[in-house]
Amino acid sequence: MGQNRSAMRKRPPLLVVLATAFVLGLAAAAGAAALVLGGLYDVASTQQHWPLTYSVLQKAMQQSVRLRARDIAEPPLADERMALRGAACFRDKCVQCHGAPGVAQDDIGKSMQPLPGPLVDARQHWRPRELYWLTRHGIRMSGMPAWEFRLSEQELWDVVAFMQRLPDLGATQYEQWMARAPPPPSCGGALPDLAAPVDVERGRVALHQHACSACHVIPGVTGAQVHVGPPLDSIGSRRLIAGTLPNTQEAMVRWIMHTQQVKPGTAMPQLGVGEREARDMAAYLGTLR
Repeated sequence: MGQNRSAMRKRPPLLVVLATAFVLGLAAAAGAAALVLGGLYDVASTQQHWPLTYSVLQKAMQQSVRLRARDIAEPPLADERMALRGAACFRDKCVQCHGAPGVAQDDIGKSMQPLPGPLVDARQHWRPRELYWLTRHGIRMSGMPAWEFRLSEQELWDVVAFMQRLPDLGATQYEQWMARAPPPPSCGGALPDLAAPVDVERGRVALHQHACSACHVIPGVTGAQVHVGPPLDSIGSRRLIAGTLPNTQEAMVRWIMHTQQVKPGTAMPQLGVGEREARDMAAYLGTLR
């Protein structure tokens, strides 16, 4: 009997704790709803993140990169020819947002939030494999793009090799490296690996990376409910592509790569998609029925 009385005495405090947690949860949900649905959160990039928000996001990003890059094998990076090729890529693809020794960011880089800082100290914060992962995959909810579909594997590592040299360069030394680097355009033109098997999942990612979801609603590809181009939810079962080509995988690849040649004057732009990406994208679109 004594144990039963003791248990009964313990239940009310437990119920109070549970009820309090429930009420606090409802209050938090109501606050979040008011913040989102009421438009109270200021999304303007002229407003900086709160310091705590910035610190939490920064820490989450660092830990995420380190976890996902931990098993990447690093190639030798000391070859100066490799670093020179990376210098050309850095000049063509990175300086506009990050700047360089003695070179300011372009206006787009200066105006972004969070600010894409200079990379002259990247070697102090990141291991080479982590810099490779960041360059290849980008950072979601920031302006850092993923270069996987625009730079070859070799070019990605070339950029990492140059970033190992960057902390040791002043403005004069940076100018000297640029004078020796291949002239533009010299990066992003490597031939794709056409021997690679068709990859449906890679095609889904490529549809986002080539901005197809900017105009089309595509199942499996997160994006706004746009009304620019037709939705692609049943593209795999349609008889014709754009009312012009029979709906085959080969024809879809041709349409993706050579849009304006297939249908001159169409509103759909030609996106410069390479053959490997076009094959993967066509394979994914073929699954949408």
